Amino acid sequence: MNWKKGVTALFSMLVVLMVLVACSNDKPKDESASPSTTSDTSKGESAGKEKEKTKLSIMTKLHTAEVPDEKLLRLVEEAANVEIKMEWVPDNNYSDKLNTAFATGTFAQAVTMGADQVDQFKGAIRDGQFWEIGPYLSEFSNLGKLKDEVVNNTMVDGKVYSLYQGRPLSRQGMIYRKDWADNLGLEAPKTVEEFYEMARAFTEDDPDGNGKHDTIGLTDRSDLIYGAFKTIASWYGTPNNWGEQGGELQPEFMFPEYMNAMNFMKDLRDDKFMNQDFPVTSKEDQQALLKNGTAGIYIGAMVDILGLYNDAVELNPDLVFDVHNYVAGPTGEFTVWSNPGYNNEILFPKSAIKTEEELKDILAFYDLMMTPELSNLVQWGVEGEHYSVVDGYAVIDSDQDKIQREVFAYNMLGIGEAETNGRYESRFDYEPRQKAEALILENDSHLIQDPTLTLDSETYIQDGDRLQAIINDATYNYILGGIDEAGFNKEIEKWKSEGGSKIIEEFNASR
Repeated sequence: MNWKKGVTALFSMLVVLMVLVACSNDKPKDESASPSTTSDTSKGESAGKEKEKTKLSIMTKLHTAEVPDEKLLRLVEEAANVEIKMEWVPDNNYSDKLNTAFATGTFAQAVTMGADQVDQFKGAIRDGQFWEIGPYLSEFSNLGKLKDEVVNNTMVDGKVYSLYQGRPLSRQGMIYRKDWADNLGLEAPKTVEEFYEMARAFTEDDPDGNGKHDTIGLTDRSDLIYGAFKTIASWYGTPNNWGEQGGELQPEFMFPEYMNAMNFMKDLRDDKFMNQDFPVTSKEDQQALLKNGTAGIYIGAMVDILGLYNDAVELNPDLVFDVHNYVAGPTGEFTVWSNPGYNNEILFPKSAIKTEEELKDILAFYDLMMTPELSNLVQWGVEGEHYSVVDGYAVIDSDQDKIQREVFAYNMLGIGEAETNGRYESRFDYEPRQKAEALILENDSHLIQDPTLTLDSETYIQDGDRLQAIINDATYNYILGGIDEAGFNKEIEKWKSEGGSKIIEEFNASR
């Protein structure tokens, strides 16, 4: 009888449960019910499932001769739980590829562009063909750390459409023969007058002590931006591309400081304190004059000192180089021109990213790319294999071919800079190269910004290069003595008449 009682009791319980379930189904759903009412079994099954990998396509520039080894890519995918389809495009035909991808609607989900390329696509950006990502950045702990001043430099109509790949705002300065300066009792120049005296002494006072008149002060090349001229012009307080004068934005070459800088360069050349043929000198030939002991001063990126030294010391084991940045102009103030603070931007085409959810998944990947782990991976490679850590700095392996094959290309996946992504700074055994890093940071306190970075001029986009060639030729001709100030002003009028006045009008109208 006991088992019968048990069955009867069990049957009664089942009936009660069925009635309760039926009653429950008759009740309206409580829309405000807490998520905690979800069954524990359901929770366990969900928690046990591995998060599905985000699939991501990236189109970026290739600066090496060959597509890199995929080892680092696989490590990135594993760490970020993504599958990446990389489209490497050689830098020399990247613009053509961008235009083709845009015309055919075959963009990747994340597309690298330089500032000039972004300018070309501003119309499409304004037409809503790229995602505005500014409203989402605060949702991501790492992307939210990006520098406001650099983010502002990427804006289109006050909106953020891209993530930036950071670079120092100014690496400009001088590299010089410190052993020559020591031989002549000279300190690093603090003013343009002292700089000129160093150039003179390096030319006329036998700095190498060989008893011959076979040296010059400055070596320069056919580049008015990354050669000597723009840096010297910034010492004189010349605006950075554009400046305000009389309440209006005007190009740098319409300012008296530009003329003063040309006169300084003209004097250096007329006095033969620099290479006479600099307007037709290549970068390789410019650097050769420093490395072979002909010239004693090089103006450009201070980070060039390591490569210059490594080559030069093979020719002269006893030479001593040093770096210097602080050269004050006639006003007594040191100023140096600034770049926008980034090399490239990453944009997100709506033709490839259809939903907000998909965009957020991709931004989440780039948020992870700003963690120290992944930032170090794509910048330096694998610790112990491609670099080592010494006193908190990254020291790159001496096998440069391996670094080029396996690591260098992946720098293009990095976001931000060491200050914001926490990656290691580099450490150099060559002390002047390490000193250059400190001077680069010092430059940040003396920058001349370009006020037109986020302004618009359709004429500038279409005809800016052609019109700039007029000014470049006039600048060289003035320094070489081919034209005087009146002749230079005549070329400015030519620039204006062929579209320059329209550029001035358009930039000012877009302020």
